[in-house]
Amino acid sequence: MSAPLPHPLPLPHLLPHHDGSPLHVSADAPALGDVVRVRLRVPAGYGPLAAVRTRSNPDHEPEWTDAERIGTADGWDWWEAPVTVRNPRHGYRFLLQHEDGRIEWLNQTGIHRLETLDAEDFALVAAPTPPAWLHESVMYQVFPDRFARSAQADEHPTPDWAIPASWDTPVDPVMPGRAHQFYGGDIPGIIEHLDHLVALGVNLLYLTPVFPAASNHRYDASSFLSVDPLLGGDAAYARLIEEAHARGIKVIGDLTSNHSGDRHEWFRAAYGHPGAPEERFYYFTDTANTEYECWMGAKSLPKFDWSSDELRERFITADDSVVARWLKAPYGADGWRVDVANMTGRLGAIDLNADVRRLLHETVRGINPEAILLGESTNDATSDLQGDGWDGAMTYPSFTRPVWAWLSAPNGQPYLTAEGQERTESWFFGMQVGGIPRYTARDFVDSMTRFTAGIPWRVRLGNMQPLDTHDTARFATNAAPGTVPVAVGLSMTLPGVPVVFAGDEFGLTSVDGEASRTPIPWGSEERPEVAERIGLYRDLVQLRRAHPVLGTGGLRWLHADDDCVVFVRESAAETVLVLAARGDVDVELAPGGLSGAAAAVALHGDAMLAVSDDGAVALAADGPAFAAWALPGVVVPAPLEGR
Repeated sequence: MSAPLPHPLPLPHLLPHHDGSPLHVSADAPALGDVVRVRLRVPAGYGPLAAVRTRSNPDHEPEWTDAERIGTADGWDWWEAPVTVRNPRHGYRFLLQHEDGRIEWLNQTGIHRLETLDAEDFALVAAPTPPAWLHESVMYQVFPDRFARSAQADEHPTPDWAIPASWDTPVDPVMPGRAHQFYGGDIPGIIEHLDHLVALGVNLLYLTPVFPAASNHRYDASSFLSVDPLLGGDAAYARLIEEAHARGIKVIGDLTSNHSGDRHEWFRAAYGHPGAPEERFYYFTDTANTEYECWMGAKSLPKFDWSSDELRERFITADDSVVARWLKAPYGADGWRVDVANMTGRLGAIDLNADVRRLLHETVRGINPEAILLGESTNDATSDLQGDGWDGAMTYPSFTRPVWAWLSAPNGQPYLTAEGQERTESWFFGMQVGGIPRYTARDFVDSMTRFTAGIPWRVRLGNMQPLDTHDTARFATNAAPGTVPVAVGLSMTLPGVPVVFAGDEFGLTSVDGEASRTPIPWGSEERPEVAERIGLYRDLVQLRRAHPVLGTGGLRWLHADDDCVVFVRESAAETVLVLAARGDVDVELAPGGLSGAAAAVALHGDAMLAVSDDGAVALAADGPAFAAWALPGVVVPAPLEGR
């Protein structure tokens, strides 16, 4: 936290602003040596300023450029400076020199009196951008065993590891049922319900693993080269992708780069067979190849040793590799979400993570430049999200955990752990913090800022933004009354890729990750409470997809207090103003902070917006509330070069 300024800090909407959006940066995929023009907006009357400069740190040696004041528009002075891209991740910040001698620094955490950390600088990435469709996407996550069961599933024998369950059987949270309860959902069942996804408006389908395995979650693959026959096999997967594409829906798979299952053909070839070519694929710790490193002590999940060139070839780089196989015809998947990406290649003193993610990225883009690569990194993902591999991440501290901490009201519902122990302390992402923390709206903003400040803007836009997933309890379980629309609205309007976990739109609840893997209650769609929840998701997905600025526009916070946040997503073409509140709202934005409010058009929600003669904006609502308005785009003095 920076030291307080010696003068009263202006309101958030009256502070200098810069972000990585096209309003402020002339190129988001520069080459090394390119000059990028960067712009700073300063409220008229702020200062006065004697000078504005950028400070970069190429090769860890500071480099300065002077900014030029290029004009004033709608109450903002605009400054522009050249920045030469020297490194693959090129950080920069702004220095503001006041005429009275004061110095301020602006980086991704905000305005500061003290010198700031390089790690929190704005950052340019010298590499091709992810495909544009990623930023136009709303993702829908399916856990195949629990989504839908087709008639074809009745023809499949029950596997040796399974505990059969009918579709209306409650999920068993205790081992072995936790991993082995088998409902028999399959890929033809998913195909039968693709029109449900179309009706919701989602356009990106993410499936957790579809490979043969000895569990209901299938993260313990016995092969990566076929689709589990229990799901319908290879032909069903090819047909799913074809049918989804015909409806305008992309499809990505889920791949475990950290480990295989202990039934995997590579592991069986090496286990107990010293000298086998595949023994280098794993970390065997005895001469008989019977003891080995595994994921989190789970002996069914032996860990890959990425120092093996042959593993790299078979898994990633060969023409017929695991990664390549499913991106090519006849399948044509649109990318991968990579499980446990944060632990991949890491073991004690060994760290090959960067090698692996770069190889994955190079291979995926080489096969299909329009494919995406997302990594799972459930805690602080900053060090791995610098633009050299992952296009984004499934990560929780930059959105999911803060929104839970702000909008939850833990109910003390008892539940059973995997070991059968009863708990009433609300589950919170496996963190030993005594249940769900209690945040204010200001804490929500500060937490998101903290965990995105070290990530280049362009990568942040690719981060998955779920309220919950197959690894978490469902948000609605502990949501404070009336806050589900607030949380869903935030997921659709803040920077990142919104994620709907199948079943959330049906109002499903669950107390922890495994319990959230609930069979979808098909046939309940017409029940009033379910129809209302589906309608909420449909409307908010439509809001996201109807306004491109919500995918790529800048973010500027206008207000945050204990109960309410107000922000805008901005571009030259349009602005969307968003209000989100847990309690009642009565907020006034001072003149000059929000241009164009007099032309605001309500898009969603029940809230009041009024503009006074001097340009102040009043917002009011009965909480909890989520509301959005369309405003004109930001007026700039002149177009940025390169756009």
